[in-house]
Amino acid sequence: QSFKLLGFLDVKKVPCARESVLYGSLGSLVMGLGHFLATSRVRRSCDVAVGGFICTMLGYWFYCRYNLAQQRIRQRMLKEGMKNRILFEGSYLDPEKKQTGSERSDS
Repeated sequence: QSFKLLGFLDVKKVPCARESVLYGSLGSLVMGLGHFLATSRVRRSCDVAVGGFICTMLGYWFYCRYNLAQQRIRQRMLKEGMKNRILFEGSYLDPEKKQTGSERSDS
């Protein structure tokens, strides 16, 4: 079952949203707790935690979306290559078919 973040972002349907929120919350916890242990200032540590959440979530979001776009491009290229392989297999345009000298002189 999915939930909507901020009322409009469906975490289950949007790619990379779930992981971004999880890594953002982990980054928030680490940065806020680390700042609190270093300075013992509660209010400032909460501010650092919120900033850490935003930075970590956006950083992982862009990283994940970039990798997803690269994967889709590779899939599209592979699909096109498979289509061309099926189309040209056995014809004179087949790059894997080795032509002999007599075949070259005929064409």
